Amino acid sequence: MSEFLPKEVREGLVMARKQTLRKKSRMRVSAGEHTFTILRFWDNGFSLDAEEAPNMRGLVDLYDGARHLSQCLIVASEEEGGERVFEFKRSTAAHDHAPLDYERTGPVGLIESR
Repeated sequence: MSEFLPKEVREGLVMARKQTLRKKSRMRVSAGEHTFTILRFWDNGFSLDAEEAPNMRGLVDLYDGARHLSQCLIVASEEEGGERVFEFKRSTAAHDHAPLDYERTGPVGLIESR
């Protein structure tokens, strides 16, 4: 069906789809001082708008709104349908507190008062 549509109409449909995805998405990726809106997200990767996203690779941070989700090592894999697709080499969940370097134990014994 898309072969029968004029080129301008097809480009307009692609732009409208990107704008809809961008408005719906709260997910963002931060690479250094630059931040990009994620159009689609799945278990082992995500996609960005090909026009505004550079061919990134390396360490990035993923956010859902203001919540830091994970730190990921990414590589750009391909470009399809106006989106640049990135895949995770490694994804480490972000924590809101530092890990403990000791074991937490409960009370060992109770002291009775007389």
